[in-house]
Amino acid sequence: MALGVAQIPWYATLFRGDKFADAVAKVAPTAMRYGALDYIVYRNRDDQYKFNHSTTFESKADFEAWWYGPEMTAFKTAHSGWYQVPVLYTFADIIASGSREHGEEIAAGSAGTTSADMHGDVV
Repeated sequence: MALGVAQIPWYATLFRGDKFADAVAKVAPTAMRYGALDYIVYRNRDDQYKFNHSTTFESKADFEAWWYGPEMTAFKTAHSGWYQVPVLYTFADIIASGSREHGEEIAAGSAGTTSADMHGDVV
């Protein structure tokens, strides 16, 4: 079975963006106890109340065990006024992915890299 990613679109309520960011950052790692392979939470720069929370699982059953488990139930209950409902998550199959090794930073236009190199164009 293909790996799947739970995609959770959180939207914080007015004046609670910073508090919600701290709270979701604390609860996100609990997914690892349920077999998650990784997690990442993004906060939108243009809309500071919008968060995208993604967690990779080997099965949707593992995700549901976490989502309906005691940690997330307590989180959703304790912070129910901090985000808009309903929270309509999706579960998607991964068909391609890639990354660079951590610690290696390459800025666009840095020495040795041209725009053509970054876009795969033949020069």
